[in-house]
Amino acid sequence: MSSEPLDLIATLISRARAAGADAADAIYVNRTAHGAQVRNGRTEDLERSETCDLGLRVFVGQRAAIVSATALDPTRFDTLAERAVAMARVVPEDRFAGLCDAAEKGFVDATGLDLFDPATPSTADLVARARTAEDAALSVAGISNSNGASASFGLSDIILMTSAGFSGRYARTSHSVSASAVAGSGTKMERDYDYHSAVHLSDLEDAARIGLRAGERTIARLNPVRPRTGRLPIVLDPRISTSMLSHLSGAINGIAIARGTSFLKEKMGARIMPAGITIIDDPRRVRGPGARPFDGEGMLTHTRTLVEDGVLKTWALDSRSARQLGLEPTGCASRGTSGPPAPSLGNMHMQPGHLTPAELMADIDEGIYVTELMGSAINGITGDYSRGASGFMIRGGVLAEPVAELTVAGNLNDMFARLVPASDLTFRMATNAPTIRIDDMVIAGA
Repeated sequence: MSSEPLDLIATLISRARAAGADAADAIYVNRTAHGAQVRNGRTEDLERSETCDLGLRVFVGQRAAIVSATALDPTRFDTLAERAVAMARVVPEDRFAGLCDAAEKGFVDATGLDLFDPATPSTADLVARARTAEDAALSVAGISNSNGASASFGLSDIILMTSAGFSGRYARTSHSVSASAVAGSGTKMERDYDYHSAVHLSDLEDAARIGLRAGERTIARLNPVRPRTGRLPIVLDPRISTSMLSHLSGAINGIAIARGTSFLKEKMGARIMPAGITIIDDPRRVRGPGARPFDGEGMLTHTRTLVEDGVLKTWALDSRSARQLGLEPTGCASRGTSGPPAPSLGNMHMQPGHLTPAELMADIDEGIYVTELMGSAINGITGDYSRGASGFMIRGGVLAEPVAELTVAGNLNDMFARLVPASDLTFRMATNAPTIRIDDMVIAGA
């Protein structure tokens, strides 16, 4: 990668200081995206985009402003810097604003994380991969139509620099393939999908397996019924068990904690999950889709245990929310080019339990195996939870008929306290969890 963008961003920050900024930082993101979509054997869509985004943030005392641009054009640097400083001078003071005091000094890259794959697929490669996935889905007996298949490639070049002496740069690649199939007819049609993405092409799951699984999942959903209304145990398929980690991430976000709008705001150091449950955020995971060497404020990233033996151990804090709470930032700030940093977790996972999925539900006489969640009626302040769902009945400890048009409801405090993970953790996404069982959920059905 050329060093020219680094030199230009250093120049931009110098111009901001010359225009009157007491401190400044800048983020640059150069993206390439290349994708192909097919449907019923025909190429339906080809796309390629190359975008460049630049964000400059300046501080004048305790006042801050951000300006953005779509080109790294040095002829516009003076105008950008002057405009940002002029904006900062007229906005209200924010006593928690400022660069991150804990940011690294010097240059940081992604050495050791293996986030860049030099393999660059051609358009023909992407079309072929998508067709392979679709053909496999259509080969499943009973599939009546294709909802399309796609393959894509992406490359991002990210640079962050501050006036306090931090500069960092890394490139990330991504390869993905997906397929969606349709079965049935008229008002009894069903659809399902499968998808996988990876940083390196060599880690991408075979397109034919993706398509075959999409077709098989679709057939399994045919002729669903509505379960009875009552209180039943549920088992969350790994495709959607990650939603529990997403709810945890939102509840420990420093912004929500500082505002008092999280149902976990009083739970630091308390047991929120059963003994033995451990949840980790690992932005250092090699080839991890959410891995990064530094956060959006220039802090080095570190592996952190969020929940240990069921006990909540930390908040997710950027420097501003950390100052509000009188704590230290945790190196999880995320930032785009047009907004300020905010806490965001990357490679989260729940460590597996000891029971296989079959053993986990072997004693369930009647329950719901949930494969899809829809909508989101979740109260972040109280933890009240209600979502539409579909999946399969569990009868006598095994999967039975498909079910749809049901609602699963409860409270996340109670759900966290009762969840039990299975042993089938795999790392397929940035956020990963095994199959999860939660007893005594309210099911609204027939």
